[in-house]
Amino acid sequence: MRTAYGVETVRAAERDLMARLPEGALMQRAAAGLAAACADLLGRSRGRVYGSRVVLLVGSGDNGGDALYAGARLARRGAGVTAVLLAPERAHAAGLAALRRAGGRTVEITDADTEAGADRGTGADTAAVAAVRRADLVVDGIVGIGGTGGLRPEAVPLAEAAERSGATVVAVDLPSGVDADTGEVRGTALRADLTVTFGTHKPGLLVDPARGYAGSVRLVGIGLDLPAEPELEALQHADVARLLPVPGAESDKYRRGVVGVAAGSARYPGAAVLAVAGALRGGAGAVRYAGPAARDVIARFPETLVSDRGPKHAGRVQAWVVGPGAGDDAGPVAEVLAADVPVLIDADGLRLADASAVRARPAPTLLTPHAGEAAALLGVEREEVEAGRLAAARELAAQYGATVLLKGSTTLVADPGNGSADEKGTAVRVNPTGTSWLATAGSGDVLSGLAGSLLAAGLPARDAGSAAAYLHGLAGRRAADGAPVGAHDVAEAIPGAWRDVMRG
Repeated sequence: MRTAYGVETVRAAERDLMARLPEGALMQRAAAGLAAACADLLGRSRGRVYGSRVVLLVGSGDNGGDALYAGARLARRGAGVTAVLLAPERAHAAGLAALRRAGGRTVEITDADTEAGADRGTGADTAAVAAVRRADLVVDGIVGIGGTGGLRPEAVPLAEAAERSGATVVAVDLPSGVDADTGEVRGTALRADLTVTFGTHKPGLLVDPARGYAGSVRLVGIGLDLPAEPELEALQHADVARLLPVPGAESDKYRRGVVGVAAGSARYPGAAVLAVAGALRGGAGAVRYAGPAARDVIARFPETLVSDRGPKHAGRVQAWVVGPGAGDDAGPVAEVLAADVPVLIDADGLRLADASAVRARPAPTLLTPHAGEAAALLGVEREEVEAGRLAAARELAAQYGATVLLKGSTTLVADPGNGSADEKGTAVRVNPTGTSWLATAGSGDVLSGLAGSLLAAGLPARDAGSAAAYLHGLAGRRAADGAPVGAHDVAEAIPGAWRDVMRG
């Protein structure tokens, strides 16, 4: 399992460790890992470190010190290293001395660099921008994990030059300009090809939009003693394999669980078919369908138990999925919310569900909105949710007293106990699988059926949502394989994804 911790937790662990180590030892550990990663990249791109042109973008914090010490190690291996000092009077003194002893040179930022950021048309490069343009590798040590907001004006021309130069960009701990705790990007940020992070992942490295700036992430262990409960966690194959239901010798279809699906309408019968497709592949022993698309469902999946009399008359189930393609009929949603079994609410069901009825449910509830639906539930603009996905998932879970699976480029699963950023509970889960080809009509219906089936098989809402998102993402990759894919293709790829997970 990959875990992430917030800034204050990391800083406390660093303070505890530094108190037990010789002065400067922790920074040297980080710098050694950073230099090794840079050397690996130069070896792959140029065949050697010797003769490579390396530019360090050095701010005033410890990240700048890490970059300077790493630069000194690269300079001793024959790289030409130039440090661009954004705050010369506050640069890490010992790191700067080490770089100079190793033969590195320095360039100080000037007013002209800031002016270059405002006037792109002069064609005149400052010494700092020119150095970046010529670099083979740029090390971003501008801002550390405590930075807030976008890059300061004097750093913007350097970031733009780095992105246009064709040089490989390596971020120190976190790309400058992104928020370590939330994954938000409020302004200009420097996009990295590789982020070398120390001690633990930070939430911003796992959550979009910041995740999109990090490139590949390499974790360097520096000996931090961290709490048992992280703030974010990303499941991996072994974690999901432990969650997935496996029938025993005495199992029958009822012992394995029965999932009810109340979905579809005369206008949207396909939503019912796709939700049932996901449910049939989710581990429950049987699927009951209740709704107006019974003929379509039974024609595609004859093993489904169908009813057209509504959820109350469908028969006993261990969990319900309600909402995909429901149109404007709130009746089935209300019936399902009154049931004393776990319920997953998706799509139209999110709009039709009474919020007070959701909060009053004694049984678990799993909401599965995309960003637009989450924005409607929260009463904000979609852009606000997309910019602050972690905050939105936590807030929804707190408001509705339900587990929330927020779908999107980063899919998050938050429990009510997560509350807000200030109220820490069970770790929010971030899904590491998926592909942009999953952005296709009906894909969410398949996910709902899959997660509902796992609920019926006995998984808690958080585990059902997390495991379903993981399998759904893997299935999407398998089905697409770099080409467009339909939702039915994703459903058919779920068994293969399941086998992949169980085999490790």
